[in-house]
Amino acid sequence: MDVAERAGVSIATASRSLRGRDGVSDEVAHHVRTVAAEMGYVPNVHASTLAGGVPRVAGLIVYEIGDPYFSEIASGAVRVASENGWTVQISHTAREPRAELAQIRLLRAHRVGAIVMAGSGYVDRADEDGANRELLDYQAAGGRVAVIGRHHLRSDAVLPDNQGAGETIAGHLLGLGHRRIAIAGGPPNLTTIADRLAGIHQAFTDHGLDHDPVPTVSGAFTREGGRDCTERILRDWPETTAIIALNDAMATGVLSVLRERGVPVPDRVSVVGFDDIQVAQDLAPALTTVALPMPDMGAWALEMALRPRSARPRRKTTGHALRIRDSTAPPGS
Repeated sequence: MDVAERAGVSIATASRSLRGRDGVSDEVAHHVRTVAAEMGYVPNVHASTLAGGVPRVAGLIVYEIGDPYFSEIASGAVRVASENGWTVQISHTAREPRAELAQIRLLRAHRVGAIVMAGSGYVDRADEDGANRELLDYQAAGGRVAVIGRHHLRSDAVLPDNQGAGETIAGHLLGLGHRRIAIAGGPPNLTTIADRLAGIHQAFTDHGLDHDPVPTVSGAFTREGGRDCTERILRDWPETTAIIALNDAMATGVLSVLRERGVPVPDRVSVVGFDDIQVAQDLAPALTTVALPMPDMGAWALEMALRPRSARPRRKTTGHALRIRDSTAPPGS
């Protein structure tokens, strides 16, 4: 084997290094892969699979690859895959549990070596039962799995700090003096929405306020969903001085409606979002939001999936950071 000879290792060591098998140190495996890359070596994934090897292809399931939240997660996963000699196959489900199950089965049929699922879980566990069973069967057959933002799936998981982020962003508005706050929320069946709302409600409690009167309008977790929610808020709660959008995509819709209506931001209405997607700082005005480490989340999840399985599922929680920009100010400023 030319790669083994050039790298100065045995054929077995070269094979293990290129296939990601155990029994080879990280230093040796990296050396072999570097030599292979310099030689332009391309492994025959099909032949490797037939021979009982693990295909170096990871399946990444997202809700919508066009959503900046998921594209940034994908960038982190792709980086880790490249560093380890893997490739990533991406599919999306449009937040449909049946489509999610179909994609898992399709990836299994393609015999991928690992599966990473990114996106919110569901408040009703029954919506995840099929996916959970399919992933457990896949792991029992030797597959590797990690998930992002899922509470109920029994696998390694990266868990965004959605509740803490909600508490922080609402606390920012309350600290500025806002009391007439409305929420532009996504689909209520998602645990991400439930967690972010729980954090917002906790911030009200911490300030000695009742969160029950706070209007929460549900819409699609998209720019258009943010527009729809804002139209309803302006119609039904015209005294609102601040709007919390439960992701930055919705916040772009909020800002667009306010601009069309001639409502000055933040002089008349402050606007905040969640996630800190790359365009958030380029909006006019630049969006105050709470940042989650999306590329790192994708990287951490794939790193988990590439490790040998542990006796118990591993959990990694993220931090969050408040990004104060031009879209917030005290009410009536």
